[in-house]
Amino acid sequence: MWHFLLRKLPSLVVVLAASSLIAFILPRMAPGDPATVLAGADALPEQVEAIRKSAGLDEPLATQYVNWITGVFRGDFGESYFFHMPVGELIGSRISSTVELAIVAAIIMVVLGLALGVLGGSLRSKTGRGFLDVTNTLMLATPPFLAGLILILAFGIAWHLLPVSGEVSVFKNPGQGLQYLILPALALALSQAAVIGRLLQTSMLTVRGEDFVDLAIAKGATSTRVTYRHVLRNSLGSAVVAIGLRLGELLGGAVVIEAIFARNGLGQLAVQAVNNRDYFVIQILILGAVAIAVLFQILTELVLAALDPRIRLEA
Repeated sequence: MWHFLLRKLPSLVVVLAASSLIAFILPRMAPGDPATVLAGADALPEQVEAIRKSAGLDEPLATQYVNWITGVFRGDFGESYFFHMPVGELIGSRISSTVELAIVAAIIMVVLGLALGVLGGSLRSKTGRGFLDVTNTLMLATPPFLAGLILILAFGIAWHLLPVSGEVSVFKNPGQGLQYLILPALALALSQAAVIGRLLQTSMLTVRGEDFVDLAIAKGATSTRVTYRHVLRNSLGSAVVAIGLRLGELLGGAVVIEAIFARNGLGQLAVQAVNNRDYFVIQILILGAVAIAVLFQILTELVLAALDPRIRLEA
């Protein structure tokens, strides 16, 4: 495993370095800057320039980048122009909301995706499999924001079963906190679960045609043992890869879902930062998202190697 991690280290450094450049340049390509936003529409050019100078925005871009990236290495992410507080503290005050949403959505995604895949790969009835395919297709075709609106209309407005906006921390009140999490987590997880289910179903149907499955049936293995011991075990690779990729995408989807359900997490913070040209906040959110995606990719490869002994990490 250590050989694998050391082999991955150079590419990891290159990816993070490129991501830091993109995170730095991208916000500055948008029209306007923090000085203009902070000064207001009626500010004089002299006032805007004074704010730019005090914030260090008048320095060359190369100098600004070096100052920012060296600060990141020291654990200093800069200070938010709009919120007037260190970016680390600002993210720390919002991250718990997004982490709660991501964890619950990930659990729903994995459980539902695996259930759909196993069911689709085990059904013999053409009618049942057709119904499952239609369900999967509908889930795949429904983006998270639309799923969120449908869930709000059904469970919040029509049936009054669950709250549709706001949040309560599950760490302070687990029962009430989960009530506020169910709808946004479902909206975030449904389409991702459909992808996992479809890939696992296809993989299981392919494995069922292999010779070793026919041999197990010929030896008298029960249908349940064949499905779970032989077919599912040899089909999990595609599902694990899909789960690893989808976990990273959950964070991107949280931006829209948090806005729809009025959750005060990193998604809402990202929207506020973009609207107010809050460069330091945008930069660290982009860099953090890339780092998390890379981490999930490495963990996925480790899990794949643990599931399938034919895979060698050092190869």
